[in-house]
Amino acid sequence: MGNRYNVRIEGTRIRRQMGKTTVKMYDKFGQILRIETATLDVTAFRHYREVGQRDGYKTLGNAAMKKTIYSLRELQRILVEVNRRYLEFISAFEDPSQGERKLRQLSQTVRDNGRALKGFNLFDEADEKLFITLGRGEFNISGIQNRTLRKLLPEFNTGQISRTLRRLRTHRMIRKARNSYRYYLTAMGKRVIALGLKIKNLFIISELAPAT
Repeated sequence: MGNRYNVRIEGTRIRRQMGKTTVKMYDKFGQILRIETATLDVTAFRHYREVGQRDGYKTLGNAAMKKTIYSLRELQRILVEVNRRYLEFISAFEDPSQGERKLRQLSQTVRDNGRALKGFNLFDEADEKLFITLGRGEFNISGIQNRTLRKLLPEFNTGQISRTLRRLRTHRMIRKARNSYRYYLTAMGKRVIALGLKIKNLFIISELAPAT
């Protein structure tokens, strides 16, 4: 058994090998993902077929595949099933790199027209309350406004709300609707708020809680 990873002019290839059978996954010039299974020994596969006995009688049973033209249809079915199972296997992988990158961007200080705007912290009480407020369902329909946030966050004054909206917009958490003073959460904003609070409450806080 073995694995090989190659980068070529045509694209990137990953090859899994077991005996004389290989599963290869590669991209064609970075545009098309292709998966194929090939074998140099069809007898490695067994299928239900007619089997000849030494005494001349023939029975039906599971036996090694023969290297004949009559085995092509059954060989195709088996290799297609290998491709399907491999696709199911790699589909279960989770790549957290994109989420980690977005969380880093959210927490970093950015500059807007020469002014530094600090990032957000899910463990900061004020930021957490802000995110919970932004996640309210009605904002998906009617949008976010300064006066609406002031009612829900009375500890913030008008200037603080305006600066917070600017921070959110600079960090690409919200976008401004055309010809209005309404803001809507971006796709990134929705994911960060939902997943960030979920990770904090379901995993981090529960792990830090003392055992009963």
